[in-house]
Amino acid sequence: MEPILEVKNLTRNFGGLAAVSNVSMQIMPGELIGLIGPNGAGKTTLFNLLTGVYEPSEGLIEMQVDGKPKQIGGMKPYKITNLGVARTFQNIRLFKSMTVLENVEVAMQRNIQYGTMSAILRLPKFYSEERWIKEKAIEYLKDVGLYQKRNELATNLPYGEQRRLEIARALAIQPKILYLDEPAAGMNPQETADLTKLIHEIREKYHLTIILIEHDMSLVMNICERIYVLDYGKMIANGNPEEIKNNEFVIKAYLGEEI
Repeated sequence: MEPILEVKNLTRNFGGLAAVSNVSMQIMPGELIGLIGPNGAGKTTLFNLLTGVYEPSEGLIEMQVDGKPKQIGGMKPYKITNLGVARTFQNIRLFKSMTVLENVEVAMQRNIQYGTMSAILRLPKFYSEERWIKEKAIEYLKDVGLYQKRNELATNLPYGEQRRLEIARALAIQPKILYLDEPAAGMNPQETADLTKLIHEIREKYHLTIILIEHDMSLVMNICERIYVLDYGKMIANGNPEEIKNNEFVIKAYLGEEI
């Protein structure tokens, strides 16, 4: 089996600072991967490189597309999205003046096939596709437990439910790879437990490859099959949770201990 994502010697410089330096990763289809590291380690910068927000200074990012590796480093974010990549953000980015349902529906607009005239004249194709969009959006909201709140404004949702809505909107893109940037941030223990269950469920249902940044180590250790560790922009370790928990370089990075 070929990797769905391969990162080779990836570097991103900001002036004289290397926020990400010579990072390599290999992600197989269907894996649930953790990306951890102290604050300022370069985790979100790496996500931004993988999703096209930043262009690499050096290195390659290859994604498996139609059975062949495709270089996506430096591509526009919307083009990477069209290949089957979705993400959530560290700081929630919802359309807060829109309803919960509308937030999910708007993510599906890239899939519409009807043209401008069909929309203006309200031809059958327009109605059939709009009906399909609504039905699918409702399915995603049911997946994340927000169906009952579909007509509420997004801004009125509690914090944990806004996080879930972001995940539903990301699912609406119909991704192959889903990046979750600190999905449990600000959640209480029960919400975190529910999120852990949700991540497992959506991975199985939609056959997703999931890569998540998270500071909640209990979540990471319980849910991730493999973990990559960044420190000062460099990859210092990767392995299964048990290997990472006992890695002396990881212990030093988090605790500042001499080894």
